[in-house]
Amino acid sequence: MPKLRFPEGFIWGVATSSYQIEGGWNEDGKGESIWDRFSHTPGNIEDGTNGDVACDHYHRWREDIALMRSLSIEGYRFSVSWPRIFPKGRGEVNEAGLDFYSRLVDGLLEAGILPFLTLYHWDLPQALQEEGGWPARATAEAFTQYADVVSRNLGDRVKHWITHNEPAVAGFEGHLTGRHAPGIKDAKAALRAVHHLLLSHGCAVPIIRGNSPKAEVGIALDLVPAVPVSANTADFHACRHFDGYRTRWFLDPLFGRHYPADMIASYIARGRLPAGGPTFVEGGDLDAISTPIDFLGVNYYTRAIIRDKDALNKLPPTAFPAPESERTEMGWEVYPEGLYEILNRLHFEYQPRKIYITENGASYSDGPDTGGRVRDYRRTDYLRHHIAATHRAIQNGVPLAGYFVWSLMDNFEWAKGYTQRFGIVWIDYQNQQRILKDSALWYKETIDQNGFCMN
Repeated sequence: MPKLRFPEGFIWGVATSSYQIEGGWNEDGKGESIWDRFSHTPGNIEDGTNGDVACDHYHRWREDIALMRSLSIEGYRFSVSWPRIFPKGRGEVNEAGLDFYSRLVDGLLEAGILPFLTLYHWDLPQALQEEGGWPARATAEAFTQYADVVSRNLGDRVKHWITHNEPAVAGFEGHLTGRHAPGIKDAKAALRAVHHLLLSHGCAVPIIRGNSPKAEVGIALDLVPAVPVSANTADFHACRHFDGYRTRWFLDPLFGRHYPADMIASYIARGRLPAGGPTFVEGGDLDAISTPIDFLGVNYYTRAIIRDKDALNKLPPTAFPAPESERTEMGWEVYPEGLYEILNRLHFEYQPRKIYITENGASYSDGPDTGGRVRDYRRTDYLRHHIAATHRAIQNGVPLAGYFVWSLMDNFEWAKGYTQRFGIVWIDYQNQQRILKDSALWYKETIDQNGFCMN
């Protein structure tokens, strides 16, 4: 079989986030986060668990770096816990928190692994939430202080920075649906939160560049390609609205096109914005948000097939989802073609300078057999076909520079608790044993060969 080879310098990595793996939730001066509060509130987490211990990475980071080194990992995307640095969100710095991440960065570099640092992966200090959270403009201002302190202390060694992970989820799942922390259900607050997330990103980019010379700075978006279920006009318009809400509302302002006019009109019609448009956008905000970035991070898991809930849908479906057998345990359709489609759309429509796949992976619960081996062939197959899709995109000229598997290890999956396993490393949450899954061994071979054969 022909081998798919990737460009020289292509970075093969893995990704995690602080709340999902660290544990040590109240150690060494760390403050409370909104996820600490949310997960400790009964009824919010599917299995009633929390991230108090998680994978105990706060104490086992050396072991985890050794695991990555054994897998030939070239880049590690992790996030910093904001309340470890600022227990109250701003003001006095917790030096013990900075020291932890400094040791982690040094350990990665000693192992020959590039640190990709994400400043915000959803664990806002609870103290800032009590002052208004992301719907309040002051939170964006606090984020710039946080970005300044972290980049001044780590910018001499960290040269790849991500301001925010998935502002759509932080904004809408946290403030519209209420499924994520802080658990608010308010459409107007959600739009304000999203704007301040994007504003804080734009304001932080020049600060990071000033503190970390020659660094690359970007943002990671979760992008969901959408198709209408039929040729029905109502389905088409519903699909366009979904794309505007989930994709264009973020990409357009980041790339200097302002918020999309059709979505502003839609939000006005639905009573989510006043008749004159968003009053929370102040002079200079959109210029700040569109500050040029060095790369765009893409998190991809599945596509969306959209049906208008009020349409008669007399036409037969033209988009058919995969059968249940081709879905992950999150219920998400396995659709690698969607990754190819979104990469091409980004390149030809928005033209980012560089793209990294900052998350891509699948939840399957395969555990150790009687011999201790984790035969997660479905995850290996998922990764093989999605990485092959990225190779096709590169052949089209897409400036893809790296791929990060979600996730290095099984972890706390937000509102799902520990019911889902995305890792290429199995975690026994009772004794914190780590076991390399077959997918991890396949990934190591892919990295060592800078490619693989499709078979």
